[in-house]
Amino acid sequence: MNLRAAFLIVISAYVSTSNAPAFADEGMWTFDNLPRQALQAKFAFAPDQAWVDHVMRASVNLGGCSASMVSAQGLVLTNHHCVAGCLQQLSSAGKNYLQDGFLARKREEEMQCPATEVSRLEQITDLTREMNAATKGLTGEAYKNAQNAMSAKLAADCVGGKKETVRCSVVTLYQGGQYHLYRYHRFSDVRLVWAPEDAAPNFGGDPDNFNFPRFGLDAAMLRAYENGKPAVVKHYFPFSANGAKSDELVFITGNPGSTSRLLTISQLETLRDIRLINRMRRGYELRGALTQYRKLGAEQARVAYNDLFFLENGLKVFSGEFSALQSNDLMARKRAEEASLKAFVANNPELKAEVSGAWDAIARAQAVYREIASEYDAIETGRAFSTRYFGLARALVRGSIETTKPNGDRLPEFASARLPLVERQLFSPAPIYPEFEKLKLEFSLTKLRESLGTDDPFVVQILGKESPEQVAKRVIDGTKLGDPAFRKALWQGDRAVIEKSDDPFLKLVRDIDDQARAIRKRHENEVSAVEQKNAELIAKARFAQLGTKVYPDATGTLRMSFGAVQGWMERGKPVAPFTDFAGAFNRNTGAEPYALPPSWLTSKDRINLAQNYNFVTSNDIIGGNSGSPMINRNAEIVGLAFDGNVHSHGGSFWFDAMVNRTIGVTSGGIQEALKNIYGATELLAEINGK
Repeated sequence: MNLRAAFLIVISAYVSTSNAPAFADEGMWTFDNLPRQALQAKFAFAPDQAWVDHVMRASVNLGGCSASMVSAQGLVLTNHHCVAGCLQQLSSAGKNYLQDGFLARKREEEMQCPATEVSRLEQITDLTREMNAATKGLTGEAYKNAQNAMSAKLAADCVGGKKETVRCSVVTLYQGGQYHLYRYHRFSDVRLVWAPEDAAPNFGGDPDNFNFPRFGLDAAMLRAYENGKPAVVKHYFPFSANGAKSDELVFITGNPGSTSRLLTISQLETLRDIRLINRMRRGYELRGALTQYRKLGAEQARVAYNDLFFLENGLKVFSGEFSALQSNDLMARKRAEEASLKAFVANNPELKAEVSGAWDAIARAQAVYREIASEYDAIETGRAFSTRYFGLARALVRGSIETTKPNGDRLPEFASARLPLVERQLFSPAPIYPEFEKLKLEFSLTKLRESLGTDDPFVVQILGKESPEQVAKRVIDGTKLGDPAFRKALWQGDRAVIEKSDDPFLKLVRDIDDQARAIRKRHENEVSAVEQKNAELIAKARFAQLGTKVYPDATGTLRMSFGAVQGWMERGKPVAPFTDFAGAFNRNTGAEPYALPPSWLTSKDRINLAQNYNFVTSNDIIGGNSGSPMINRNAEIVGLAFDGNVHSHGGSFWFDAMVNRTIGVTSGGIQEALKNIYGATELLAEINGK
């Protein structure tokens, strides 16, 4: 299962309509605001600052996934599905590493992932005062511009002249109640060390996704390098010799993507009625197209694998979120929470004067979004042009313009602190497959015509007298953007070359850029700026009521959750917290998706079938936590998070500690597979400190 693309188990800062803070096994806490009293009260454990700092620096960000250092030589543990992109990029028609797996027995056999980067959080600085001062008294475009300019300045000052090894970003917490600066150490040379065959982590396929009992080896290892050598790191997690037991305290550290529990009712209604409906409608149709493409042959199946895998996973989540928002109980709960906070504001004259209109302002912004959503999604987000070529072309065209401006005036994605990430994507040698890109572009152009209408001026501009299929063929057959050297020369060359180029994708981006910027500007000024400014006001009221005894929504930044190894009751029957290797062999049918790899079948006599394999805990996580280390109070690896159970589908809006569960691979299960299935004795020795 993909926790990266999925919006999984999410925290709820309040579990009652009175908005009282709760301390169940819920919450994704920032490292500067951990619930130490709650941990002490429930688990008799109060981590000191040295423990917290060590755990923070042993946990790393994989860009959409989470991971951790597990040896002093820069060895990184994460999920198999988090390295699937690397595996696919390194594969070819003659060698499929996704299907066959990979193991480097020597350092010189480790292969560099073309577009993978590891970041380690080093420092958190509160910049709320500076950000609030920059935007004080401003609204709309002026507010947005000031916010972007200050964020760009603070991040650039943080990076300084160390862009090769330092990354910085300004993080918005509590929907604008706080602003923090996160400073990271970058490892831009990341190499593949071990990944099992795809049939092992994805045993059970879609039927088992979000379900338990589970039998998946969703694990892989990378290595961070510096100056051409394995990175030497001080902070890493050793593997636990015994793993975790039932009811044992478990911490999960990772980078949860985003949650929606602090949104207003009007925002939740927009999510339900517009965003999720559109995602599902489009996604189900695209799934059919990708499925048909995969049936054309083995190479087509290999090329389309990742897109289809993540799409199917996301669709399961979107449909679950949609069902949750259709629940009368959930929406009643949310309305009661909002009414409680409004009543608190109404009874405080000072807050009432400043905050009372915030909810109505956000509701008006939703009306604007509903009006422009189709045009904004198609033109500015690029949904009408679903191909890697378009993303590369836009980065080149806009980058050539934005990088000539003062840093504070640029579009945020081209601020100086973010340019290394832009360049990493532009220069990546990862292969692009033209025929597959044609399929996706044809599909998205067809959806463009459906959403805006055949006679819409933008549709006429793009299609003219051609069909979506004809346009896709013409522009992809005519582009040179599949060549990394060509892209690098354009990026590093004169801006005039990009402006005058006859490459069809560069021309397309140039032709629509004014329209795209215009609809983006309207969205920023009339929707996102209004939401952010008024969310700050609501956050101010929430802080007045509760302070920071509650945790903020997820923001893709490092968080910690705590819980225990616990099963749950399903339809009146207990679900045990552990599975074992024997269960995997019992479920094996020899036919997909329940077909164990040949390496497992030939190794069965060597495997300890009673070894715990997968397990569940009451920790609170979400998409982005894929690959998160599961550690004990001694900061030892006891597992590796990779999924949530079926009850997590509504978790983006609240958390039910009785049934929401995180699913992970046990540390013992990983070591058993390394030893007795893959014969990875070198890796075993390294993770055991030998």
